[in-house]
Amino acid sequence: MLDIITRFMKLTVTPIKTPVLHIGDDLLQIISNQIDSLPENSVLVVTSKVVSLWEKRVAKKITGTRKEKHELVKKEADKYLPSSTSRYNFMIAIRHQRLLVNAGLDESNVQSGYYVLLPKDPYRSAKEIWQFCRKQYGVKNLGVVISDSHSTPLKWGVFGTALGHCGFKSLVSKIGKKDLFNRPFQMATINLSESIAQAGVFMMGETDESTPLAIVEGVPDIKFQDRSSTKQEIDELAIEFKDDMYYPLLGAVEWQS
Repeated sequence: MLDIITRFMKLTVTPIKTPVLHIGDDLLQIISNQIDSLPENSVLVVTSKVVSLWEKRVAKKITGTRKEKHELVKKEADKYLPSSTSRYNFMIAIRHQRLLVNAGLDESNVQSGYYVLLPKDPYRSAKEIWQFCRKQYGVKNLGVVISDSHSTPLKWGVFGTALGHCGFKSLVSKIGKKDLFNRPFQMATINLSESIAQAGVFMMGETDESTPLAIVEGVPDIKFQDRSSTKQEIDELAIEFKDDMYYPLLGAVEWQS
């Protein structure tokens, strides 16, 4: 028990405060200005909102109506359900292999008159930040996670999720390991990028904290890689629609695309 406690006491999360970012601001320069050094074997968590602002992934409001927003959701989503299916007039959508409200469109923490969209390719964004930080700070073992806030069915409240990552292997298999009663695990697999995102988002906050970055150190089981994630590694994180254990629910509705 003491070994387990000691193992997780090593995990530290340091949120990084920045100036308020606007559309088109240079995120890499902001990182350079606000972070003096990045330790070896650390992970930099970057909230997707500032990545989107950096990449100008925004849409200008024309009418500002719910209809306008819903039309934009349809364009952004891989699959979606009409707003008429929701008592709250929201659209449930699938985007970046996640079940999201309104395909992740957001109107908070951005200048008025704009919708913020999710990054188009979070893995590409993570790679660009990873390459910059490794060179800027002279570190070899470094991870980057692009995070977002997420909710789960049947529970109030939001928590962090990972849209993309770079510099480490995300899936850690525990299959074959023994439980406390010496029985081998059949399906246990840890998703490190999701776990790191949750820790980072928890410390970064959700409102006016202005801390869109966090440095996470002491992550258990992490294996850093001297390259970006391959397509195969990214694809391994996804579950085919009909193979998902929640398919009885996901497949019971008529998704539009």
